[in-house]
Amino acid sequence: MDNELSPQQRAKRPHTALAGPYGHPFHPVLVTIPIGAWTASIIFDVVALFADDKEAFVRGSLWLVGIGVLGALMAAVFGFMDFLTLTSGTKARRTAIVHMTLNLTVIALFIVSFIIRANSGYDALSIPAFVVSLIAYALVSVSGYIGGILAYHYGVRVADEATQAEGFR
Repeated sequence: MDNELSPQQRAKRPHTALAGPYGHPFHPVLVTIPIGAWTASIIFDVVALFADDKEAFVRGSLWLVGIGVLGALMAAVFGFMDFLTLTSGTKARRTAIVHMTLNLTVIALFIVSFIIRANSGYDALSIPAFVVSLIAYALVSVSGYIGGILAYHYGVRVADEATQAEGFR
């Protein structure tokens, strides 16, 4: 039956039930964990630059970077399941490869930031860790935009228009 579907129709169906039901993939939901944690870590870093008592913010930022990495790894597993629905040679698959490569780079950079932070103590913000986090955050923003192209422009793992029309009857 899967062979009867066009590449576009196949990209809308889950590769496995673990990826989320038809029209509602888990990957976009899970990416909110690392993005939220990394956003909060950068806010903590900025506060640590100006706070009198920096330790709580520096320590909190370390934890937030770590939580973000764990959340990103979990989101990556589900994103890869969605990637498996894409037919080789299509523009959607090539775009997904760029999205995935950027995200894996972001994870690696945040791991570097975490290691630097863990080895720097809690008395002051590590400027190198902060800079690495800012670079990674900029890349995740670009990757998120590309993920939006996959979902909203190409309709990867989005219900087809007939299903969507049910909400407008």
